[in-house]
Parts: sequence; structure tokens; C-alpha cells
Amino acid sequence: MAITDWPEDQRPRERLITQGAQALSDAELLAVFLRVGVKGKSAVDLGRDMLLQFGSLSGLFAASVKDFSAVHGLGNAKFAQLQAVLELAKRAISEELQSNASLSSPKAVKQYLQLMLGSKPHESFAVLFLDTKNRLIKAEELFRGSLNHASVYPREIVKAALHHNAAAIILAHNHPSGTTDPSDADISLTKTLKQALALVDTRVLDHFIVANPHVYSFAEHGLI
Repeated sequence: MAITDWPEDQRPRERLITQGAQALSDAELLAVFLRVGVKGKSAVDLGRDMLLQFGSLSGLFAASVKDFSAVHGLGNAKFAQLQAVLELAKRAISEELQSNASLSSPKAVKQYLQLMLGSKPHESFAVLFLDTKNRLIKAEELFRGSLNHASVYPREIVKAALHHNAAAIILAHNHPSGTTDPSDADISLTKTLKQALALVDTRVLDHFIVANPHVYSFAEHGLI
């Protein structure tokens, strides 16, 4: 049955307006994004198909244009729209971090890193460069590896910190495996980077591990 045949107070778009986006399920939010379904399926049904096809929202966001367009009812136009929405969200959070101290908005930092790293199928290592007031100067993905390993070179991070004249940095990498537990190598690398950056008077404020929907903070666990 088409959504237009549903009672008005049950339609996703109307519920979003009256109750807020947080009241909707993932499939219902996707239905608002899609606007229409396909023959025999409502937009909510199509949203459920997308989640089943890709396993999760993170899997959907990471899908290639080829895999995305292979789902009946989707195509290049919808793929472009979704990527635009994701980029706008990332830029909005980046603006918040640039105008406010990052440490005063840890939730925004985590949201930004989830958008930046959470959907990547390969392991990536990123650095957030901060000014003396802990406001974001620049966020860069510096290293990219396979599914389970990324080679990180402390000298390159020190060079980048000096280039941006950063007073402090936040380290982050993702675990495509889905677990946020830091490995011994993660802990050792963090100590090495902290020591190297101290030589150029740059503080390491935190190291985050992103494995959507979870984010692990070294600082919150006393590892910084």
C-alpha cells in the first residue's frame, strides 16, 4: 500500500514534522529521503530493502555507486543526493568544531569522526589539527591501509602538525572489523606519537577508535 494511503498521522514525513526526526526508524528516515517507492513497494519497504541489502546504515553509506544503483528503485541520482546529504552533515559539524572548542563538544567530535571514518571499508588513520583554543583547523586522513592494518608514520604526523601550526591534535582511526577495543599496537602507537609530538610542543588530546555505531575514546579510558 502506498504511503499516501496511510493515515496521515502514520506517514513518515508528517511524523517527522510533528514528532521530530528522532521518532522515525531508519527505514522511515530513508523513506523520507526517497520520497517514493517502486511498484508494489512503499518508500518504507524500499528503505527496509536498502538496509537488508547493505546490512546497516554504515554499509549503505559506504556503498559504491554501482552497488547502490543495483537496488531496484535506486540509481545515480539518488546516490548523488545521499552523498550530498552526508557531506553537508559533515561540513555542518566541522563548522561547529571550528567555532567552538572541540573538547567542549565531544559529542560533535564523535559524530564528525563517525561521518569521516565510520563507513570506510578499509582502515584509515586521521588527525584533527587544533589551534590554541582547541578549535578545529583542519581534519585530514593521513594514512590508509587494508581491512586490518594501516602503516602510520610519526614523522609525517609531526610534519603535518607543524605545517598547520597546531597547538594540539586528536588522533582517530577506524576498525572495519566492528570492534572498538584498542589493540596493543594501537596503545603503543599512541604513546609513540604523544612523545614525538611533545618534542614540537604539540599536545595529543585524545585518540578515538571508530566502529559504527560506537566510538572509543582513549582519554575517557585513561589511556592518554
